[in-house]
Amino acid sequence: MRSGTGQLALLLRKGSWRFKFSQMTNPDKKEWFVVLSKPYREEFAQFHLRLKGLETFFPRLMLPRFTYKSKRIVPLFPNYLFVHADLARDYDQVRWAPGVRSFVHFGSVPAPLDDKIAEDLLRQANSDGIIAAQSDLKVGQEVQIRAGSFEGLLGVVQRTPDAKGRVRLLMKLLSRRIAVEIPVHLISGGWVANRAHPADANRSENRPERPVRI
Repeated sequence: MRSGTGQLALLLRKGSWRFKFSQMTNPDKKEWFVVLSKPYREEFAQFHLRLKGLETFFPRLMLPRFTYKSKRIVPLFPNYLFVHADLARDYDQVRWAPGVRSFVHFGSVPAPLDDKIAEDLLRQANSDGIIAAQSDLKVGQEVQIRAGSFEGLLGVVQRTPDAKGRVRLLMKLLSRRIAVEIPVHLISGGWVANRAHPADANRSENRPERPVRI
Protein backbone atom coordinates (compact mmCIF):
# COMPACT_ATOMS: atom_id res chain seq x y z
CA MET A 1 0.00 0.00 0.00
CA ARG A 2 1.36 3.39 -0.93
CA SER A 3 1.09 6.11 1.72
CA GLY A 4 -0.53 9.47 1.02
CA THR A 5 2.92 11.10 0.98
CA GLY A 6 4.17 8.41 -1.40
CA GLN A 7 1.23 9.02 -3.75
CA LEU A 8 1.99 12.74 -3.72
CA ALA A 9 5.66 12.15 -4.55
CA LEU A 10 4.62 10.02 -7.52
CA LEU A 11 2.25 12.74 -8.77
CA LEU A 12 4.99 15.34 -8.49
CA ARG A 13 7.52 13.20 -10.37
CA LYS A 14 5.03 12.87 -13.22
CA GLY A 15 4.89 16.65 -13.59
CA SER A 16 8.36 17.78 -12.50
CA TRP A 17 9.91 17.61 -15.98
CA ARG A 18 7.53 20.39 -17.08
CA PHE A 19 8.92 23.00 -14.75
CA LYS A 20 11.75 24.63 -16.68
CA PHE A 21 9.93 24.50 -20.01
CA SER A 22 6.71 25.97 -18.62
CA GLN A 23 8.56 28.76 -16.83
CA MET A 24 10.40 29.72 -20.01
CA THR A 25 7.30 29.73 -22.22
CA ASN A 26 4.76 31.10 -19.70
CA PRO A 27 6.71 33.09 -17.07
CA ASP A 28 3.53 34.72 -15.67
CA LYS A 29 1.27 31.66 -15.80
CA LYS A 30 -0.32 30.53 -12.56
CA GLU A 31 0.36 26.92 -11.67
CA TRP A 32 -0.54 24.55 -8.86
CA PHE A 33 2.29 24.12 -6.35
CA VAL A 34 2.52 21.79 -3.39
CA VAL A 35 3.11 23.35 0.01
CA LEU A 36 4.27 21.59 3.17
CA SER A 37 2.47 22.84 6.25
CA LYS A 38 3.59 22.73 9.82
CA PRO A 39 2.39 19.52 11.55
CA TYR A 40 -1.44 19.34 11.68
CA ARG A 41 -1.70 22.96 10.48
CA GLU A 42 -3.03 22.41 6.97
CA GLU A 43 -6.35 24.21 7.57
CA PHE A 44 -4.60 27.03 9.45
CA ALA A 45 -2.21 27.52 6.52
CA GLN A 46 -5.09 27.35 4.05
CA PHE A 47 -6.99 30.03 5.97
CA HIS A 48 -4.07 32.48 5.85
CA LEU A 49 -3.26 31.77 2.20
CA ARG A 50 -6.86 32.54 1.31
CA LEU A 51 -6.68 35.79 3.27
CA LYS A 52 -3.91 36.78 0.84
CA GLY A 53 -6.25 36.13 -2.09
CA LEU A 54 -4.62 32.87 -3.14
CA GLU A 55 -6.60 29.88 -4.37
CA THR A 56 -5.87 26.78 -2.31
CA PHE A 57 -6.93 23.14 -2.24
CA PHE A 58 -6.58 20.88 0.80
CA PRO A 59 -7.89 17.46 -0.36
CA ARG A 60 -9.42 15.22 2.30
CA LEU A 61 -11.10 11.84 2.26
CA MET A 62 -14.52 11.06 3.71
CA LEU A 63 -14.28 7.50 5.03
CA PRO A 64 -17.38 5.24 4.96
CA ARG A 65 -19.35 4.84 8.18
CA PHE A 66 -18.40 1.18 8.51
CA THR A 67 -14.69 1.98 9.06
CA TYR A 68 -15.20 2.53 12.82
CA LYS A 69 -12.68 5.37 12.75
CA SER A 70 -12.93 8.14 15.35
CA LYS A 71 -12.41 10.65 12.51
CA ARG A 72 -14.18 10.03 9.22
CA ILE A 73 -12.59 12.99 7.41
CA VAL A 74 -8.82 12.59 7.01
CA PRO A 75 -6.20 14.34 4.83
CA LEU A 76 -5.48 12.67 1.49
CA PHE A 77 -1.88 13.92 1.80
CA PRO A 78 -1.20 14.68 5.49
CA ASN A 79 0.64 18.01 6.03
CA TYR A 80 0.40 19.00 2.35
CA LEU A 81 -1.90 21.34 0.44
CA PHE A 82 -1.97 22.87 -3.02
CA VAL A 83 -1.80 26.56 -3.90
CA HIS A 84 -2.52 28.12 -7.31
CA ALA A 85 0.07 30.83 -7.70
CA ASP A 86 2.30 32.86 -10.00
CA LEU A 87 5.64 31.82 -8.53
CA ALA A 88 7.50 35.01 -9.45
CA ARG A 89 4.83 37.23 -7.92
CA ASP A 90 3.47 35.12 -5.06
CA TYR A 91 6.50 33.22 -3.76
CA ASP A 92 7.03 35.29 -0.61
CA GLN A 93 3.30 35.46 0.20
CA VAL A 94 3.10 31.67 0.12
CA ARG A 95 6.45 30.88 1.71
CA TRP A 96 5.96 33.14 4.73
CA ALA A 97 2.24 32.58 5.31
CA PRO A 98 1.43 31.43 8.87
CA GLY A 99 1.24 27.66 9.06
CA VAL A 100 3.41 27.11 5.97
CA ARG A 101 6.77 25.39 6.37
CA SER A 102 8.00 25.43 2.76
CA PHE A 103 7.27 24.75 -0.88
CA VAL A 104 7.93 21.20 -2.04
CA HIS A 105 11.04 21.30 -4.24
CA PHE A 106 12.64 19.17 -6.88
CA GLY A 107 16.20 20.40 -7.00
CA SER A 108 16.38 24.08 -6.09
CA VAL A 109 13.00 25.27 -7.36
CA PRO A 110 9.38 24.63 -6.25
CA ALA A 111 7.86 21.79 -8.26
CA PRO A 112 4.52 22.46 -9.99
CA LEU A 113 1.79 19.86 -10.07
CA ASP A 114 0.55 18.89 -13.51
CA ASP A 115 -2.65 20.84 -14.23
CA LYS A 116 -4.47 17.66 -15.31
CA ILE A 117 -3.70 15.99 -11.98
CA ALA A 118 -4.91 19.02 -10.01
CA GLU A 119 -8.06 19.28 -12.13
CA ASP A 120 -8.78 15.58 -11.66
CA LEU A 121 -8.56 15.87 -7.86
CA LEU A 122 -10.66 19.04 -7.85
CA ARG A 123 -13.32 17.37 -9.99
CA GLN A 124 -13.66 14.56 -7.45
CA ALA A 125 -13.94 16.91 -4.47
CA ASN A 126 -16.89 18.87 -3.17
CA SER A 127 -16.75 22.60 -2.40
CA ASP A 128 -14.96 21.87 0.90
CA GLY A 129 -12.24 19.81 -0.78
CA ILE A 130 -13.67 16.50 0.49
CA ILE A 131 -13.51 13.36 -1.68
CA ALA A 132 -15.49 10.18 -1.05
CA ALA A 133 -13.10 7.37 -0.14
CA GLN A 134 -13.05 3.72 -1.09
CA SER A 135 -10.94 0.81 0.06
CA ASP A 136 -7.76 0.23 -1.95
CA LEU A 137 -8.30 -3.56 -1.85
CA LYS A 138 -8.44 -5.31 -5.23
CA VAL A 139 -9.82 -8.66 -6.35
CA GLY A 140 -7.02 -11.23 -6.35
CA GLN A 141 -4.90 -9.31 -3.84
CA GLU A 142 -3.39 -11.25 -0.92
CA VAL A 143 -4.04 -9.54 2.41
CA GLN A 144 -3.45 -10.19 6.09
CA ILE A 145 -6.16 -10.15 8.73
CA ARG A 146 -5.00 -7.86 11.52
CA ALA A 147 -7.61 -8.55 14.21
CA GLY A 148 -10.42 -10.90 15.17
CA SER A 149 -10.66 -14.70 15.12
CA PHE A 150 -8.34 -15.08 12.12
CA GLU A 151 -5.73 -12.50 13.19
CA GLY A 152 -2.41 -12.97 11.38
CA LEU A 153 -3.78 -15.29 8.69
CA LEU A 154 -3.63 -14.54 4.97
CA GLY A 155 -6.44 -14.56 2.44
CA VAL A 156 -7.10 -13.60 -1.18
CA VAL A 157 -9.72 -10.94 -1.91
CA GLN A 158 -12.66 -12.37 -3.86
CA ARG A 159 -14.93 -9.35 -3.44
CA THR A 160 -14.09 -5.82 -2.38
CA PRO A 161 -16.16 -4.20 0.44
CA ASP A 162 -19.92 -4.29 -0.07
CA ALA A 163 -22.37 -1.67 1.18
CA LYS A 164 -22.03 -3.07 4.72
CA GLY A 165 -18.24 -2.98 4.63
CA ARG A 166 -17.71 -6.74 4.40
CA VAL A 167 -14.90 -8.21 2.29
CA ARG A 168 -15.04 -11.75 0.92
CA LEU A 169 -11.73 -13.60 1.24
CA LEU A 170 -10.65 -17.05 0.11
CA MET A 171 -8.62 -18.67 2.90
CA LYS A 172 -6.92 -22.01 3.43
CA LEU A 173 -8.02 -23.55 6.72
CA LEU A 174 -7.48 -27.16 7.82
CA SER A 175 -6.21 -28.07 4.32
CA ARG A 176 -9.40 -26.71 2.75
CA ARG A 177 -10.11 -23.52 0.86
CA ILE A 178 -13.11 -21.71 2.26
CA ALA A 179 -14.65 -18.30 1.67
CA VAL A 180 -15.15 -15.98 4.61
CA GLU A 181 -16.70 -12.53 4.87
CA ILE A 182 -14.81 -10.20 7.16
CA PRO A 183 -15.39 -6.53 8.09
CA VAL A 184 -12.98 -4.36 6.13
CA HIS A 185 -11.59 -2.69 9.27
CA LEU A 186 -10.14 -6.07 10.33
CA ILE A 187 -8.05 -6.32 7.14
CA SER A 188 -4.76 -4.58 6.44
CA GLY A 189 -5.39 -1.94 3.80
CA GLY A 190 -5.91 1.74 3.19
CA TRP A 191 -8.19 4.26 1.52
CA VAL A 192 -8.01 6.10 -1.78
CA ALA A 193 -10.15 8.60 -3.67
CA ASN A 194 -13.30 6.97 -5.01
CA ARG A 195 -13.40 6.45 -8.76
CA ALA A 196 -15.80 4.68 -11.10
CA HIS A 197 -15.10 0.99 -11.34
CA PRO A 198 -15.86 -1.55 -14.04
CA ALA A 199 -19.18 -3.31 -13.56
CA ASP A 200 -17.43 -6.51 -12.49
CA ALA A 201 -15.30 -4.89 -9.78
CA ASN A 202 -17.22 -6.70 -7.07
CA ARG A 203 -17.45 -10.01 -8.88
CA SER A 204 -15.19 -13.05 -8.89
CA GLU A 205 -15.25 -16.36 -10.69
CA ASN A 206 -16.20 -19.64 -9.01
CA ARG A 207 -16.94 -18.11 -5.62
CA PRO A 208 -18.64 -20.30 -3.03
CA GLU A 209 -22.37 -19.74 -2.59
CA ARG A 210 -22.35 -19.64 1.21
CA PRO A 211 -19.31 -17.90 2.66
CA VAL A 212 -18.55 -18.08 6.37
CA ARG A 213 -19.22 -14.79 8.16
CA ILE A 214 -17.37 -13.57 11.24
